[in-house]
Amino acid sequence: MPGPKGIEPGDTAPQFELPNANPAIGGESMSLSDAMGENGTIIAFTCNHCPYVVGSEGRIEYIAAKAASSGMGFVGINSNDPINYESDSWENMVKRANRGMGYSYLHDESQEIASAYGAERTPEFYMLDSEGTVVYRGRLDDSPRDPSHASTSELADAIDEVAAGDSVSVQRTDSIGCSVKWKM
Repeated sequence: MPGPKGIEPGDTAPQFELPNANPAIGGESMSLSDAMGENGTIIAFTCNHCPYVVGSEGRIEYIAAKAASSGMGFVGINSNDPINYESDSWENMVKRANRGMGYSYLHDESQEIASAYGAERTPEFYMLDSEGTVVYRGRLDDSPRDPSHASTSELADAIDEVAAGDSVSVQRTDSIGCSVKWKM
């Protein structure tokens, strides 16, 4: 069951320590402090099966690389129920990571982290500054299933603003994607 509304821009992000299905990047498990770069980090709630995630995979990889080049960390967290959604099992997370994922892919099996953050969709992004304060929450852009229809780039814009030492001008957008698959 989902928890309270979760965190919003201006809030301090909850800590975590989760197993990593992509241990070549970040090790066997990762904490929030492990994920932090000099200028902060981006946490992406994601999964293996959602068509919005699948349609955004190339752009998520691009954003992870853009974050790294801007001194920011990047982690994906899969919180979906792996019993009712077998494609989101640990084994399938490892398979996805082994296909060339360029960032850590963490498993929130208990769903406690998704609940603490208030994650609602996949994909959904939380950008934190170097102090762990949320400076952006929301979508990648306005067309996650089809990049040819995107007319906005809120997350990339937020990265550019933080890298330039500016405040994030658009701090909150509504995520577009599949709902987090909560355990019954």
